[in-house]
Amino acid sequence: MERGQLADFLRRRREAIRPAEVGIADGPRRRTAGLRREEVAMLAGMSVDYVVRLEQARSSQPSPQLLTSLARALRLSDDERDHLFHLAGHQPPPADGVARLARAGLVRMLDLLGDTPALVLSDLGETLAQNRTSVLLAGDHHGFSGDRRYVVYRWFTDPATRAASVPEEREHQARQFVADLRATVGRRSGDPVVTGLVERLRAESADFRALWSEHQVAVRRADRKTIVHPRVGPLVMDCETLVTPDHGQLLLVLTPADAEARDRLELLRVLGVEEFPEGVATDRSVR
Repeated sequence: MERGQLADFLRRRREAIRPAEVGIADGPRRRTAGLRREEVAMLAGMSVDYVVRLEQARSSQPSPQLLTSLARALRLSDDERDHLFHLAGHQPPPADGVARLARAGLVRMLDLLGDTPALVLSDLGETLAQNRTSVLLAGDHHGFSGDRRYVVYRWFTDPATRAASVPEEREHQARQFVADLRATVGRRSGDPVVTGLVERLRAESADFRALWSEHQVAVRRADRKTIVHPRVGPLVMDCETLVTPDHGQLLLVLTPADAEARDRLELLRVLGVEEFPEGVATDRSVR
């Protein structure tokens, strides 16, 4: 671990970011160049004291999870993220065929969207970044591991995920998940990450096996779906998908389809984040 270089790199990256890039108002009385340490701590979900110790080269070795949070907070590029990991004495996250960290440009778009729910996803449906409003609407998707990182896997193996959709839309969504996965398999032919996911889904879900055998192929672009929220009820949302040129990542933007959905989304913003009781689904599928 290169504590001195790590401290210098983090400090310089913090000072290089304009507050507006991360959705923070840049008032006339602001004297700090770039972000304040407490703002980095808030964006990364860690204590201010630890950010201070990192920048003063007095910290213990940060974990890969903490480094990933810092990379998101500081809007690091893929190369900068890898450099951060090397300075901290860790290997960068594996690519798994595509980048596992949201591209800096897409994360900036999340910030610019403000109160509009939006997520950055991999081509397998792993959530790489979310803005605050999407967390309010769909739950925090960053805590999943293993195959549960992928929304298609959760859809076919976890009843709580399907329960977040209205019954009359579930078959349509299931078919879309499978057709989109077919397109990814074709694009990433021979990739063991993709083929392994398909084989495990075929082994665990009869519904998936049946739909997979139909060989439907379709990349998801736009859709309308109803998200059943446990606090404010159903919201009909229009979903627009913007795909990167290499199809490795996509930006999913959700907008209310009617006045009732707009009112319920506004109510969610007012209520804010609240812990849900154990057993209540917080994975409301939005892809």
